[in-house]
Amino acid sequence: MKQKKSAPRRKPLTLPGQTLPFLWRYLRMRPWHFGLMFVLIFAASSCAVAVQYGMKLLVDALAAGNDRQHADVWTPLALFLGLIAAENGLWRLSGWLGCRTVVASCVDIRVELFRYLTGHPMRYFNEHFAGALGNRITATGMAAGNIYGGFAWKIMPPLVDFFGAVVVLFTVDWRMAMSLIVVVLLVAVLITAYGIRGRDKHQRYAAQAAQVGGELVDAVSNVWTIKAFSARDRESDRLARKIGREARAHRGSWLYMEKTRVLHDICLSLLAAGMLIWAILLWRAGRVSAGDVVLVSALTFRILNGSRDLALALVDAVQQLSAIADTLRVIVRPHALKDAHLPLPDVDGTIDLVDVSYSYPDGRQVFQGFNLHIPAGQKVGLVGPSGAGKSTLVQLIQRLDDVKEGQILIDGHDIRQVSVDSLRQMIAVVPQETALFARSIRENIRYGRPEANNREVEEAARLAYCDAFIRELRHGYDTQVGERGARLSGGQRQRLGIARAFLKDAPILILDEATSALDTHSEAEIQVALADLVRGRTVLAVAHRLSTVANFDRILVLQNGKVVEDGSPAELLARDGLYASLWRMQAEGFLHDPEPPAPG
Repeated sequence: MKQKKSAPRRKPLTLPGQTLPFLWRYLRMRPWHFGLMFVLIFAASSCAVAVQYGMKLLVDALAAGNDRQHADVWTPLALFLGLIAAENGLWRLSGWLGCRTVVASCVDIRVELFRYLTGHPMRYFNEHFAGALGNRITATGMAAGNIYGGFAWKIMPPLVDFFGAVVVLFTVDWRMAMSLIVVVLLVAVLITAYGIRGRDKHQRYAAQAAQVGGELVDAVSNVWTIKAFSARDRESDRLARKIGREARAHRGSWLYMEKTRVLHDICLSLLAAGMLIWAILLWRAGRVSAGDVVLVSALTFRILNGSRDLALALVDAVQQLSAIADTLRVIVRPHALKDAHLPLPDVDGTIDLVDVSYSYPDGRQVFQGFNLHIPAGQKVGLVGPSGAGKSTLVQLIQRLDDVKEGQILIDGHDIRQVSVDSLRQMIAVVPQETALFARSIRENIRYGRPEANNREVEEAARLAYCDAFIRELRHGYDTQVGERGARLSGGQRQRLGIARAFLKDAPILILDEATSALDTHSEAEIQVALADLVRGRTVLAVAHRLSTVANFDRILVLQNGKVVEDGSPAELLARDGLYASLWRMQAEGFLHDPEPPAPG
């Protein structure tokens, strides 16, 4: 068996647990792109305000004097049309840059959230719906894109309009400009305060939506069970209740937004009416021109429409921030497993457990002061009653969870002091049910070693005795296996799992009840492949069927988290203890009909 060097280790990913720092992180990843996009939007919004001033100049030129033939209207007209062209061009440039920048940032968010999610221990995934976690990641990417886009095109332009209008109104009447500042600020404070009060409603809706997504995925993935137990109506009713709760939360969030909009419309309509009446009174008094009245009218309605967009964008942003906050609360919690930077060097496969203690999250003790030494190259079977700690032991060796006390050593290296990826590169696992991706057979086998070429993939398949059935398929190695490998039989999936382990070629092999879910005929075929796979490796096999480990070097019998028997299969049979009792039960046909191990 050849040794492989560990792949380059990525720096452990740390994501902010607060919403605004989280969003700011991805702005900083593309500062020039976002910066230029905001500059273009600022320039476009400024041109939009200047267009209103250009209209004022044009109206004043048209209204000045009676000599229409010699009136200079072409210069303000050219300025007016030029500003319109500049505004449109700047908007299009900002949109082109924004579609690239915002979409790319949303991709970064989803990829990094997924990568962070996979750093949690397995018990985390046992506590959450897979569908709900996936929905949260997708919803967060969409929410972040809406916030970035909303700030750029719905929040920033109205703000520029407002400040631009204030500057322009100072040229008309300074009291009008100051009044606009005071009233708009009061309205902004009122709307913001009212919008923040609805944050709990928005967060409740986000949590309910994620929960319903998880329930739906769970039901679809268990559709066979639903059909087998005639539970279509029952599951539909259950889902209807869940969706009903989500709908009530959605209505509450939506209605709160509508109330905010009504409050905003009332305030801004009163402002617009007051500004227009004021401007007309000033015109009648001869203190402003007709162009000034047009200017005030245009700016007022622009601020009215813009502020409506601004209010809606702010309320929407609060809702989107609530969705992101829900995701960060669930996913971006501190990793229970602290990763290390140091890679595990090539190892022979010696395993030591030193004074190991471990408890389940509910407090149940599994191991207390547990010690075990497995020399490199030894084939060890783990047997015993359910709940004895067999699967937990192999999970701890893979560092799918951490021990509470003590150490687990691989060739003398504490596995908590090396990176988890480099550790798992040294371990190949064949589980009870091989999980396959909805990809081709070739891609699924290559998952054991992504850099392997087609020849190596096919050689691993031959060693696992699955090359023949693969070539009988219509598309051979390019056959799509379906979700979780549903288009293949259990024995075929298991042989692909063994091929994957052959291709990985790791010094340590874990067989976690690799044949217990198969019928006798399929097991016999798999056993032939496993006999080749275990050669030259350190092997730990959790065995329900004792025939799987009958020819192993050593058997460990676990009971209540302790090794109660340790020796070769023949030695344990001679002792007439728990192993012998289990063997007799299977020999009599209760579980399986094994062949007795050869003496010695």
